[in-house]
Parts: sequence; structure tokens; C-alpha cells
Amino acid sequence: MRSIVIDGQISYNAVSQIFNSETFRALLTELIKDSVRKKTSLYELFDLFIKDPKESVFEERYDIDSIIQLLLALMVNTIEEIDTSKCYSFPRLSDKKELLVKFVESLFSLWRNKHRFMLRRDTYTPARLKRIFKQTVLVNTNAELKTLVLNTYRQILINISDVSLKIMRQEPGGAQVSFLVDKPEIHQSAIVEKAKWLYDLDFVWSIIFEPPVIFYTRSNKRRGLFKVIDRPILHKLSIDNPQNWLLFPIFVGNKLLFVLTNKEYLALAAGLGNLFEIASFHSIRNRKPDGIYVFGINSDFFEKPEDVNGVIYKEEDNMYVGLIGDHPSIDYFGYMKKMILTIHNLLVLDEGRLPIHGALAQIRLKDGKCANIMLIGDSGAGKSETLDALNQLKEEVSEVNILIDDMGSLAITETGEVVAFGTETGAFVRLDDLQPGYAYSTMDRSIFMNPNVVNARVIVPYSNYDEIIRPTKIDYFLYANNYQKVKEGEEIRFFNSVEEALEVFSKGARIAKGTTSEKGLTHSYFANPFGAIQRKERHNEIAIKFLKAMMNTGVKIGEVCTQLGISSYEQIGPLQAAKSLIKLIQT
Repeated sequence: MRSIVIDGQISYNAVSQIFNSETFRALLTELIKDSVRKKTSLYELFDLFIKDPKESVFEERYDIDSIIQLLLALMVNTIEEIDTSKCYSFPRLSDKKELLVKFVESLFSLWRNKHRFMLRRDTYTPARLKRIFKQTVLVNTNAELKTLVLNTYRQILINISDVSLKIMRQEPGGAQVSFLVDKPEIHQSAIVEKAKWLYDLDFVWSIIFEPPVIFYTRSNKRRGLFKVIDRPILHKLSIDNPQNWLLFPIFVGNKLLFVLTNKEYLALAAGLGNLFEIASFHSIRNRKPDGIYVFGINSDFFEKPEDVNGVIYKEEDNMYVGLIGDHPSIDYFGYMKKMILTIHNLLVLDEGRLPIHGALAQIRLKDGKCANIMLIGDSGAGKSETLDALNQLKEEVSEVNILIDDMGSLAITETGEVVAFGTETGAFVRLDDLQPGYAYSTMDRSIFMNPNVVNARVIVPYSNYDEIIRPTKIDYFLYANNYQKVKEGEEIRFFNSVEEALEVFSKGARIAKGTTSEKGLTHSYFANPFGAIQRKERHNEIAIKFLKAMMNTGVKIGEVCTQLGISSYEQIGPLQAAKSLIKLIQT
């Protein structure tokens, strides 16, 4: 049991709600089994609660009910009172205080190490104040649970050790993330006929975070490409246990996607709240989704074993359907995010527009000069890190307004100008590549993923939806080169022709930074393995068209050396690139 879903429909005010719950029993069982398996010091304590030494079946061997009753008794009596009372028949424990304290601390730590979610079904309303009231009710319910858990933990410790708590830490004790869900009213014309089972699922209409939000997933890298198969799959697809799934309706740019998530992967789905716009029920009532993504489907469903890592099908009505299996190797937010963006990019290519794996920022200097700079590059190229470095140069920079962090699309206006549109309202970035302290300065708004390992990540919100879907003119279109070492002041060079630009962008060279299973100097067509490579021929035609349009309208096309992939340049490289961008804008 890794993810715990807590009922948000009820009020939490009695300790019996904790000890009589199936969740608590499962936690206690897990702790005992782990202690027995590892032969920890707690094994001595649990050995006192063996009711049948000859039994090999766990539930028959250990007296779980007696341990729970002991904890209930410790809420009102000291351990000495329990030992001397004729009302109880527990083993004598007053000489094992240190062991009891360790047991309670271990149980509390086990609870806190779980991914904890609260779910409340409440009718969606278009009235803003009523929605806020419903959100507040859920916030208060979670606060009640946190208070109950902490008070229970503290009172038991006091009755064991008889030591006053001089320092009280308000540790996280409730849910990390809470969801408000309902089943929307969908107009008949907007129903996906081949997947009517979609509407048996609970749709998420609000997400509430209780910072700090830190999740530990079983994987921290993404592997391979998502295969695209041009045939339908929805007619074969169904969800047999809708109670184990949540549906997140999100906008990716102007595309509506339904993201179905197995509750075992709610930690990944929670990240969607920091990265994409949650679609209101009003906006989906009369609109079919442009794409559907099912995360955590039974691996037996896939035609080939390798498809568990991600495969996309195209329906007859041009809708795309992405599928990811239920396997520890895909328990990484990169699989959640990149599949969503791949579906978006395939839809964009079908419209004749150019999907871009890059970042776009409006950089305003204190002298009043301003430019819109787009940085193109695959994961780990140094896009986000360079923009973050610009934010640190406060002497020269007035504002860095990030419009696109990782993925966007380009369109050509009636006047021939190239404009950009964003997809995300947040950023999914490596902790190691950020300026020191930056991520922690936004801890109250961020979601941390595996902060204890290489490729630790953080999901930080940075913009609003209205801003990212507004068309934005581009002044500079630069490839983020993370592998070439250059002298300070020579970080930027420009291309003289479409052919020269196309060669560099098409190669998509970069030193892999551990965000995928790749190593060393790698190449990815147009730095975009998310739709571009799957539709390479079509993408190449569109790319040439857009590069010509940019050159014809005065957009400067070139590359900037971030040097992020070079050892010891992880911090200084993006900083030097940022300084060069400032000089470029000034001139």
C-alpha cells in the first residue's frame, strides 16, 4: 500500500475513526510484517502479541486487535496504569517504554511516508463563491484529520513516557492533496460514443495542496519513444473498476484532454494541477475531448510488452488515445507530462502548425528594452535553467515573464508573422540545475518528486492560462546547445540561411542529463521526440515553412550555448548564457 485515499465526506473528531479504520489496520500490519522480516528491535514487542505460535498465517498468528486496543487504552491511561489495572489483559509493558515509543514513532512515520490523498464528492457549481465555500469545507476536513492524527500521536507518547513535550512540531498529518469530484452533465453531442464508460468515472473539478508536497516514486527516468499507431482502440477499451480511477479534464494549450488515472498513480496526477489548466465542467459540457490518456491500465491489455511504456492510437474521428501500463518503471511524472504533450503535438501537426519543444520568455530590462526569446531544446538542454539565471540577474533584468516553459506551438498569422502559443502553466525542472535555493523559495507552491536521488524534480506553477494561450510574437528563435564549450561572451551565434538552421535543429544534439535513459551526446530530431519524430516527414515540411516565415519577417534564428551538459558548468553555463541574452537585447 503506497497511496492512501481518505474519505473527505465526513468530519474527523474521534480517535476511534483512526483505530477502527481499515487503513490503520493495514498500516499496522505492514509495520509488523516489515519488522518480522528484517528482525528489527520492534520484533521483540510484537512477539508479545503472538496468539498462536504454530500458525503461519499472519492474521491468525498475531493479535492485531489487542495491539489496537492497547493504543486506544494509551489515549486515556498511562502505561503504568494499564499494567496494574484489572480491566486490561495486555502483556506487562511498563519496562519497555523505549520500545513502545519507537513503535509509535515508527507507525507515525510509516503514515507520513505514504502518499496521502483526500477525496470528496461534491456537486460542481459555476458560482465562484459557492465553489470557494466547497473548497473551504474540504480544507477544514483535512485540517480536522491532521489535528486528530497529531493529537492522538502526542497523547499516546505522553502516556508512555510521562515526559512533557517541550517542543511541538506541526508535522504533516493529514492529506497532502485533496480532490473535489463530481460527474458532469455532458450534452449528447459531446459524448464519446465509443467510450460511454468515461462518464461513469469521477471527474476532478478542484485540487487542494497542503504544502510541502513531496512524493517518492518508483522511477525517476523516462525511457524510449511513444509509438503512434494509426488505427482506433477505444472500441476495445473499458474500465471495469471505475471506483479505482479519477478523470482529470485538462487544457493543454487550447486542446481538451481527458486524463484517466489509476489511483495508485495519484501522486503523478496531482502534478497536473501545477502544470496544466483544469477544465471547468462548463467548458466540457458541449465539447468532446481532443484526446484521451489512460495512465495505469492493466499491462495485459497491450499487444506488445514494450507498449506498456506508452503507445498512442488514432481514432477514425482524428482523436488520439494514449495508453500507459501499470508498472513500476513508468512511475515517473515524465511519463504523465510527455505523453500529454505528445498527444497535443500530434493534434497540432494535423492542423499544419509547428509544435515546439522549447521555452519562450518575455525579458524586460531595467533600461526599458524588451524582447521575446524562444529557446529550443530537448530535456536537459538548459532552457529553464537559463531563464532561471536571468531571474537572478536583478541588476539588469526588470522582469522575466515565462510564457512557455517546455512545449508550445507556432502559427502563421494572415500577415505572415509567426506567433507562439503555450501549453503549460507550470514547469517540471531538475532540482540540481536550478540556482541554489530557488526551488525552496517556492516550496509553499511546488511539488517535489524524489528529492533524495539523481534527477530530482520539482513542479512549479509560474503563469496563468489566459496568458499562455494568447498569441505572442517571437524576436529570437535560438537552439539551446548544452554540449559545446565556448569562451565567455561568445555564447550566441546566428544562422544565415534556412538550410543552416534546419541542419542544427534537425540534428537536435545534446548531452543527456539523466532525465531519460540516454547517456552522453545524443541526437533527437528537432529536439522533439514528442510527436515530431513520429511524424517526421510531415513535421519537416512544416518546419521549413515556418523557418522561412521567421526569416522573412525579421526573426533572428541561431543558437545559444548553455553548456549545461559540461561538467562544472551546470551553474555558470546558464548564467553566462543569460548574460549574453541581456547584451543581445541591449544592442
